[in-house]
Amino acid sequence: MDHSSRHPGTAHHHPDPAAEHGHGNGNAHGHAHGHGAGHGPGHGTTWATAMQATLHCLTGCAIGEILGMVVGTALMWGNVPTMVLAIALAFVFGYSFTLFAVVRAGVSMKAALKVALAADTVSIAVMELVDNGIIALVPGAMDAHLSDGLFWYALLGGFAVAFAITTPVNKWMIGRGKGHAVVHAYH
Repeated sequence: MDHSSRHPGTAHHHPDPAAEHGHGNGNAHGHAHGHGAGHGPGHGTTWATAMQATLHCLTGCAIGEILGMVVGTALMWGNVPTMVLAIALAFVFGYSFTLFAVVRAGVSMKAALKVALAADTVSIAVMELVDNGIIALVPGAMDAHLSDGLFWYALLGGFAVAFAITTPVNKWMIGRGKGHAVVHAYH
């Protein structure tokens, strides 16, 4: 069957800044914590922080999108319904990483959902827009099967471009106290 997927991990690995700042390995969230107390424009926002936030989102998106592609293919759906399912699952998994970490920090489910929506919506949306755009633009990728190399090359290329474009967006948002900056209060 045919499909476009996204985000199954990029080759970018960044050390866990949480461990460097005494937060240990209990952070299933994947955020960098090494920024100053101020969240005003540019205050303490590092590229490492933005990259960690983007990688966190990318991981959830990748899981959801690949799962959506596999399910759509198994059900022999066409491109559009499979892509809709993959995008929906990318949002679900993207939000769930934040949601579970914040709930684990002792926040109610309702409050944690608000935090996850505030932290991840823009990041996931930008990632999905870029990633799906790349897949749509690569000749033959929409009709490639999961077993085709073209499918995976387009997918991984989409993830890489989405990561590169979303990281500056996240840096800008975190520097203004938005996006993933709202999650840091729960660490």
